[in-house]
Amino acid sequence: MINKSQKTSEQLFTLSEARRELGIPLVLAKKLVIWGEMEAQKALDGTIRITETELNLAKKLLSSPGKKASYFFKALGPGLITGASDDDPSGIGTYSSVGAKFGLSIIWMAAWLLPIMIAIQEVCARIGIVTNRGLAGVLQKHYKRKYVTLAVFLLIVANTINIGADLGAMAASLEMISKIDFYLGILFFAFISIIFEVFIGYHIYVKILKWLTISVFAYIFTGIIIRPDWLAVSQNLFIPHISFSKEYLFAMVAVFGTTITPYLFFWQASEEVEENKLIHKLIYSKKEGMIRNRIARMRTDVGAGMLLANVVFFFIVLTTAQVLFKNGVTSINSAEEAAMALEPLAGQFAYTLFALGIIGTGLLAVPVLAGSGAYAMSEIMKWREGLDLKFRQAKGFYLVIAFSIIIGMLINFLHINPIAALYYSAFINGVIALPLLVAIMLIGDNPKIMGEERHPKWIKFFGWLSIFFMAAIIAILLLFFV
Repeated sequence: MINKSQKTSEQLFTLSEARRELGIPLVLAKKLVIWGEMEAQKALDGTIRITETELNLAKKLLSSPGKKASYFFKALGPGLITGASDDDPSGIGTYSSVGAKFGLSIIWMAAWLLPIMIAIQEVCARIGIVTNRGLAGVLQKHYKRKYVTLAVFLLIVANTINIGADLGAMAASLEMISKIDFYLGILFFAFISIIFEVFIGYHIYVKILKWLTISVFAYIFTGIIIRPDWLAVSQNLFIPHISFSKEYLFAMVAVFGTTITPYLFFWQASEEVEENKLIHKLIYSKKEGMIRNRIARMRTDVGAGMLLANVVFFFIVLTTAQVLFKNGVTSINSAEEAAMALEPLAGQFAYTLFALGIIGTGLLAVPVLAGSGAYAMSEIMKWREGLDLKFRQAKGFYLVIAFSIIIGMLINFLHINPIAALYYSAFINGVIALPLLVAIMLIGDNPKIMGEERHPKWIKFFGWLSIFFMAAIIAILLLFFV
């Protein structure tokens, strides 16, 4: 604990001030503390402070651009893996559907959404870092409880639909490669998702299952090997070709909803709060190794993860446009049809590769979907929450997770086509995202809440651009097609 005599003898810096002095992102400044490279202390007012001596040592450590880059990529390591899980079955199904239906005419969204994705996720990260609260907790503090409760309810509904669609796609993929009954597969995936997240811990099992996401890279390889007309691709990539038909506008909302999805808003902010808890534990326990390992299993980062997610998005649309759309397959109604997109690369193994991608990313995404809703509900209800807690310590938190997965599982017994469910759940996410984005942008630019960590100009531009863009599309759909 810092006392008054220390304050007078040596200048102290907040984490935000320290990162500005070092010329590094806030996420890297936090990582330096977690890794034990820059010692932090707790001030009397409860904030984290860096002494001038520690700051000077950190400057020496980061004395060259090469060392800065090295530490930055080390900080982003977990985010790169988690970025791949953003392309979950919902994303793969939606991107495959629009690629098959519209060809290259919708691929421009991959380029245009990238800066928006990065900006919005950074806003959520900043809110969690500065306020030390999850997004629902911050919203509840500054907006009427009934509106926040409605937003959280809609989030959980959308997440549950998404969970159901993901479980259905996973079960269909398992049936495709193993002939295991579809409904038995759903029960299996729902059961192991609950057991691992509630009783074993997402931190542990994600370390093993994350490698299954490597299979989504097959789309990147396929997109290169099929030798598309790169001039035509580049023209469609940077110049929007918008068709004002109901189907095209609906597809745009669905792509937006599966790419910039509300559950990631809540998850990003909550995980920053979890990391803040670990920083405090580090200060008291000094067990840097233990904290470092726990962080490495869990943390999500922004820029690199979103870049990877968008590159995969681009190549899924490119591959399905070139292989399915060009061959007259414009409607995807099953996992088998979507798997056909990989055939130029892997022949008979295409189905297996696609199925592993669906199963692997689904096993990663289902806990995140259920967990983001549980964090939000726990903040509204003032329950204890956190994936590092045991079930007996956070029963309400874990029960929300379990019920979300169980209800999502039961949705599949209504005989809904999994691919269609993925597509429509993405559209629902796009609609729900709009009011949440408005609230997030207002909170992130409020000096009473964020202090010096308000939005940079580029975040303001891309954040509000996304809001106006989505509002216009939804307004056109409502005015002319409903």
